[in-house]
Order: sequence, then structure tokens, then C-alpha cells
Amino acid sequence: MTASERYALWMNSPDIDEQTKAELALIKDDPAEIEERFYTELEFGTAGLRGILGAGDNRMNIYNVRKATEGLARYLDESVRGTARVCIAYDSRHCSDLFAKETACVLAAHGVHVYLYSTLHSVPQLSFTVRELKCDAGVVITASHNPPKYNGYKVYGPTAGQAAPELANEITRHIRAVEGFKTAYKPFDEAIKDGTIELIGAGVDEIYYQKTMSLLTQPELVKAKGRDLKLVYTPLHGSGNVPVREVLRRIGVTNVTVVKEQEAPDGSFPTVKAPNPEDPNAFTLAFRYAEEVGATVIIGTDPDSDRLGLAVKKTDGDWAVLTGNQIGAILIHSLLSSYKATGKLPENGLVVRSIVSTQLADAICAKFGVAMKEVLTGFRFIAEEIARCEQTHEHTFLFGFEESYGFLAGSFVRDKDAICAAMLVAEACVVYKERGMTLYDALQEIYGIYGFYREKVKSYTLEGKAGIEAIQNAMALLRKQPLSGIAGVAVTKAEDFNEPAKTGLPKSNVLRYTLSDGAWVTVRPSGTEPKLKLYIGAHAENDAAVEEKLTNLMNDMDAKLSKLLGLK
Repeated sequence: MTASERYALWMNSPDIDEQTKAELALIKDDPAEIEERFYTELEFGTAGLRGILGAGDNRMNIYNVRKATEGLARYLDESVRGTARVCIAYDSRHCSDLFAKETACVLAAHGVHVYLYSTLHSVPQLSFTVRELKCDAGVVITASHNPPKYNGYKVYGPTAGQAAPELANEITRHIRAVEGFKTAYKPFDEAIKDGTIELIGAGVDEIYYQKTMSLLTQPELVKAKGRDLKLVYTPLHGSGNVPVREVLRRIGVTNVTVVKEQEAPDGSFPTVKAPNPEDPNAFTLAFRYAEEVGATVIIGTDPDSDRLGLAVKKTDGDWAVLTGNQIGAILIHSLLSSYKATGKLPENGLVVRSIVSTQLADAICAKFGVAMKEVLTGFRFIAEEIARCEQTHEHTFLFGFEESYGFLAGSFVRDKDAICAAMLVAEACVVYKERGMTLYDALQEIYGIYGFYREKVKSYTLEGKAGIEAIQNAMALLRKQPLSGIAGVAVTKAEDFNEPAKTGLPKSNVLRYTLSDGAWVTVRPSGTEPKLKLYIGAHAENDAAVEEKLTNLMNDMDAKLSKLLGLK
């Protein structure tokens, strides 16, 4: 079926509401826009759905949400004995609460018992609740840190990690069997009245808070000294405002200043270009607050509170916005140091990182005798390692992280947890403050012990059908013409993760090059955004030397990829 035919189907269907048809009528003379909205259906992948809000097959709207949910419900009908249970959460994005209710109504019509959060909640709280309430699946309505025009639909399996490919494929099979726009549907008020939809909140929140606080390594010190830490926090208009502040208050970190302009939930994210704590510009307002109150640390969380960003005061008075790799290194070193000092470091401890994250973590773990495991990008792979630890008891999971600002300690949550990470950052601040140090000082101490490891990331955003094709073509050309050297340094190992027999990891569209000086370069398309991502990493004995390596690598690879993508 062509894009024009799909467009006509929406315009002529009695199942499409008049407001949606009015939106589509505005593009009737715009074939390019019709093509973009209808050339394909919004793909259901391992992270569920994600797309631009609007009418059409390739957009996020109630019809695609209902269809995806119908597929999920049919899968549960087929695979679960008895009454299936599903938990649903949503963040502050436009239409998130509407999409959450639509999801609940379709599931309720299938007899699924739905636990729906009564207010916006975070990804880690959803992941926690899936296991706590013994659910068969979970759904959270979010597009994470994407720009305001996006929303998404993340699906979680019964182990509370994001849907693995096998589960996603099964749900996709059922979605494709849905005819037209026909889905089961029970009115919300009716489902609330008969108990099929159950609103939840404070009860499971309390259990989550207690378990999160149990991960503190030096709770007595934090309780005694936490009030002396001056900290600025921005939830970036998202779901972290309540849980982050509540956990910090409970552990004794009470001198917290919140960026008022970014406190209230707002799907327009009016104070930032994108609600992304990876972006230093997201801290612009926070810097002002920090200077006013004399804070030495700023933390920020994205709309669904799975990512945490961190800025720390330097010795010269300026601010350093840390990378996800630097935050991960500080948290790993702080946790392992505290575990060792208190006699709580297990002999079979395990830290897990993604293949594009810093190798500084490997050096830290080696010093403490802790195993390090490398997994593909995507936190569900870290969740799988947690499950494996519980099944085999070969290792005790301690910490997992991704360079994209995702961190997790403990095993009761199976996705990135910025609420827990905020607590651990605050604890690290208190511990180092007792030594007369800031977190910036701590990072310099880590470099002094292990050497200077540094990484850079560059993203190439190419939206629409043409962009997807350009990214696919670039990856194909890289495979056809393997790189023998980068920036004048020889490639000693080239890995194609499309060949799992050679990498020992699941198949993935990723290329990684290891160079003769120990530096590395990785190229991969994003799994959630229209981007090609370039990662580089290097290490050296001093800051200047590692920066020179990174600059040379980035310049050479940027030129190569820009040419392949048709940007130069």
C-alpha cells in the first residue's frame, strides 16, 4: 500500500475521529508530508514505539498506541495462564497521560488487571513495580530525553527489563494481525468502577524508597553530615521532582535548592532546547542558582528520570559538566572504595558496562578485584546480566552503567535509575567532603591513580526516510571498505557486531575498531532516534596527551562519516 493509499484510508475510515481528519486535511496538497507520515508504520522495536506526535501511520497517536496495546494484549492472552497483570506509568510529555489511559482501556477490555499510576512516575519506578507486583508486563509512556515533538511507548517484560527482541517480535506479530483500527476497548470510568484498572501510587512508592535507601554504603555519615552539602537539582520539567527530592530528604541531604523554572512538569520543556542532562546548556539556569547558594554540585534528571547529569565546581571556580563516563567512574570508585572500607565488598562482585562506555571502569574494577563485563548498548542487556547473577550465583551484581548517562546499583530495578544515582552522587559528595574534596577533586584523584581516560561522542541526526537510508548506506559502505587506520594510527582489531559468532554478543548493527595505541572507535545507528552515533575513546599519562589523541581521532572520523552520509 502506498503512502497516498494509507492517507486515504485514514481520511475515509469511520473509526478515525474528526479532529484527526482535520489535521490530516491540512496536508492534502503536501505530498512530501504525506510521504513522511505514511510511507511506513511506526516500528515496534525492543524499546517499543517512539516517534513524532501527530496523525498518521508513522506518528505517535492514540490509534497507534491502541494498536500496539492490542498486540501486547493478544500476546498476553496467548502466553499467560489466568489473569494477566500489567503496570503502566507515564511522564510529563504531551499526551503521555492520554496515551497511558488509552493503553489501560485496551488492556482492560481483554480482562488484564491494570495497575495505573495515578500521577506521573519515572521509568525506574515502573521497572521496580513490575517485579514488586509480579506483573507480566509493564508500559511507560515516554520519549526519554528527545525533543518536545516526540513521545514513545516502552514495553517491559516480566523480569522488568525492556522487552528483548524475542518478546518484541512476538508483540509485533500480534500487532500486524490487527485489522484496520479495530481494537478492544473498555471505557476508563467503567474499568475503574469494576476494578479492572487499579490506580496505584503511595504504597509502591514507599517500598521503592526503602529499597533505594538500602543501597547507601555509609548511611550514618550521610545522615549526620548530609545537611552540610549544598546541592542544586533540576528535574528539567519531568518526573524526577518528587522522588529525587524525597529520597534526598530521607537520607539527610536537606539543603537542596530546586531550579524553580524547571520544577513543574511541562511537556513543552520551555527552558531548554531538549530536556537532556547530557547537554551542558540544560544546566544554564542551575548554574545561576548554584552561585547564589554557594553549591558545589548540580544534578539534573531527564523527563522519565532514567538519566542523570552532573555538574561540579572546579578548583578555579568554574563549572565542569561531567560526561556519563566520568560520572560512572566516580560512582564505581566511590562504591567499591566504601564497600572495601566497610568490609562489604563481595569476592564475586560484578560491574557491567556497555561496549561504548569508558575502559576506565575496567581499570578501577581490576584494582578492587571486581569482575567487569561488557554488553551491547541498551540497558536491557545489563538487566539480563542481573538476572543471570541471580540464577547462577556466579557473581554478585554491584553496578551497571552506560555512557549515555544511565546508572544502576542494586537489582530490584532493571533499568537506568536516576533517582538512585542522585542519591549515590549525594553520598559520594558527603564522603569526599569529609576528606576536604569535591567531586571534581575526586575525578582528578581517579585520573592520578589509573591514568587519563577520555571519550567523545558525536551524533549525526538525519530525520525522515532519506535520513534512514543515508545512515544505512553509510554502515554498508564501512563494511564494504574496512578501515585500516584512523588518524594515522593502525587498526589492529575490527569487530562487526553483526557477526555474533566472532564477538560473543548478540547480533547488532555496530562496528568497533581498536587501534595500536589502545584507542578505540565505534560507529552505530541509534536504536531510538534518527541518528548515526560515533564514539571514540583513548587513554594517556596526562590530560594534554589524551586530548590530542581524541582530537585527531574525531577530526579524521568526522570527515570520513560526513562524506559517507553525504554531508560534505
